[in-house]
Amino acid sequence: MAEPANSRPDARAGGALAPKGVTPAPKGGAAIASLRNVSKAFANGIVALDRFDLDVRPGEFLSLLGPSGCGKSTALRLIAGLSAPSSGTIAWEGFDNRARGVGFVFQEPTLMPWATVFGNVYLPLRLAGVTQETARTPVMETLARVGLADFAAVYPRELSGGMKMRVSIARALVTQPKLLLMDEPFAALDEITRFKLNDDLLALKESLGKTVVFVTHSVFESVYLSNRIVVMTPRPGRVYAEIAVDAPSPRHGFRTSAEYAAFCRLASEALERAMAEGGTA
Repeated sequence: MAEPANSRPDARAGGALAPKGVTPAPKGGAAIASLRNVSKAFANGIVALDRFDLDVRPGEFLSLLGPSGCGKSTALRLIAGLSAPSSGTIAWEGFDNRARGVGFVFQEPTLMPWATVFGNVYLPLRLAGVTQETARTPVMETLARVGLADFAAVYPRELSGGMKMRVSIARALVTQPKLLLMDEPFAALDEITRFKLNDDLLALKESLGKTVVFVTHSVFESVYLSNRIVVMTPRPGRVYAEIAVDAPSPRHGFRTSAEYAAFCRLASEALERAMAEGGTA
């Protein structure tokens, strides 16, 4: 495929690349979460993250892109408060209760097989002390948002893989979090289902006004979904590059555009450089 005339990288600032006419992702601006000089070492001696810096800005769709084992999921868990950094700081702005302000979608749906779809989505509200009667309206409204209102009484074994992931997303959204964290949620799905869920996720993000941090090892998925891509080095993970994806929303037809191909090439080149440079960047 011929390279579009205006797509060749011509800028690099602080590791950030940009095609002609597109500026690198900005460094400034208010952040709802800021990670500064964060490192994470595990008891077995593996250092997953080293001097990792990241700002999560309100309303953005941010993808963490990198090879398997580079610390993407570790970074997400640190943001969620599921793990603590070995060193460095994580600062929050405007969060009175991070447990209620953050929703998390794991790689697997992790649904309770003995509970119905309603029961699975109700779980975080039940743990927060909300009665089932009070929770019925928000649970059903959330199920309607992900297209599963008619499946509230169904058990997980009766659902397809894509539908199970929709339940998992609904469970993360039912508490109305400001920040949605997603750890490669579509990696195990077939391409057609994955494309459909990508579109549905973007529509949900826009309609609900959420901030999303999305972990992926797919260049193509990161470009399609994101406003900003953070490319990470292999373990120990550090930020190698930031790429602003300045594409219109909604993104109907974006996948087949020359602009999309240019951004995919840009992200691929940044990832290739990051992997060649390794964790010593």
